[in-house]
Amino acid sequence: MTQAELLALADQVFIKNYRQQPIVLERGQGCEVWDKAGTRYLDMTAGIAVCGLGHGHPRFTARVIEQLGRLVHVSNLYWNEQQILAAKAIVDRSFADRVFFCNSGAEANEGALKLARRYQAVVANAPERTTIVSTHGSFHGRSFATVSITGQPKYREGFGPMVGPVEFIAYGDLEAAHS
Repeated sequence: MTQAELLALADQVFIKNYRQQPIVLERGQGCEVWDKAGTRYLDMTAGIAVCGLGHGHPRFTARVIEQLGRLVHVSNLYWNEQQILAAKAIVDRSFADRVFFCNSGAEANEGALKLARRYQAVVANAPERTTIVSTHGSFHGRSFATVSITGQPKYREGFGPMVGPVEFIAYGDLEAAHS
């Protein structure tokens, strides 16, 4: 299909919750990507920060192919060697003693919110401390809780009462964050 045909089809079959650019990316190499029409672009978002090695990196591609030949995906209901080794590498290189792997940024943010509430309720013995502080203009995900703490009203409008309480402050306002 041509790029124009694919764009027309996308217009028919997708809910319009993103504002994609009117191009259909077909391939990439390093930080360069090409659309179906052959136009070259620089991927300045690294696939929203998940393509730190760029596109088509030969060693990464070979490793992914090797892993796909052995095991594609395993639920968190089971252990797998690569997950254990990745967790160990993170613990060895960070402040953390343990890790929790998530499926998305929204799930990671929800985990952080739950951890903060649990800390207040159990460790700090202050279960009344439930207010979440977020910043104006922020975006934290598309789940219900993460939309609730997103500092852009356009993402919250029309979804009824939000998870809260949430206090929005200006980004970088340390005095407001402290109070």
